[in-house]
Amino acid sequence: MDLIWDGLRKALELLVGLDPEVLGITLLSLKVSGVATLISVLLGLGLAVAVALNEFPGKRLVIALMNTGMGLPPVVVGLFVTVLLWRNGPLGFLGILYTPAAIILAQAVIATPIIAGLGLAALQHLPPELRLQILSLGATRPQLVWLLLREARLPLLAAVMAGFGGVISEVGASIMVGGNLKGSTRVLTTATVMETSRGNFEVAFALSFLLLILAFSVNALLTHLQQTRRPR
Repeated sequence: MDLIWDGLRKALELLVGLDPEVLGITLLSLKVSGVATLISVLLGLGLAVAVALNEFPGKRLVIALMNTGMGLPPVVVGLFVTVLLWRNGPLGFLGILYTPAAIILAQAVIATPIIAGLGLAALQHLPPELRLQILSLGATRPQLVWLLLREARLPLLAAVMAGFGGVISEVGASIMVGGNLKGSTRVLTTATVMETSRGNFEVAFALSFLLLILAFSVNALLTHLQQTRRPR
């Protein structure tokens, strides 16, 4: 218990004192996970809409693959992204391995299936008659998609929160593709692992508390948007 209380005290000291290194790590964590989530929202919701609004052979197989992707192990994603970005890999010419861009790419791969799977479930849960009613009023395809997304916005925002939670808290892929480089690719999760391995449990607890505060703040904002914009 002493370690926990010392960690909480240390976290407050770091927050109040605005430690430059910790502030940089926290801001980088928010940046990479935020950008990765935005990319995942675009890709995931696009995939969810395409699958939900179209009938095609093998649709159930595609849905099964999407649902399976929701449980992708971050270390597996980190391995594949590392191989892709390695200097002799297919995307090695980009030269982004061990940079924040590589972490964003890996986290986007992790979050996209989560948002796509939950987004698909939200759209499929809408009454089938709703789509027919919207089309009968003369709505175009883009208008149909927009209205369906608005109707399902509560579970869709929950999908976004799940996607963000999945990437802000992951560590395996970030270490593998980012390298945990000080001042460059060190985020809160990788810094916590490093301090724990060094036996600096007080600092590790402090970083963990900062991670929880960051995750709570973002999810509190998204929850506010979710709960104050109920469909009428």
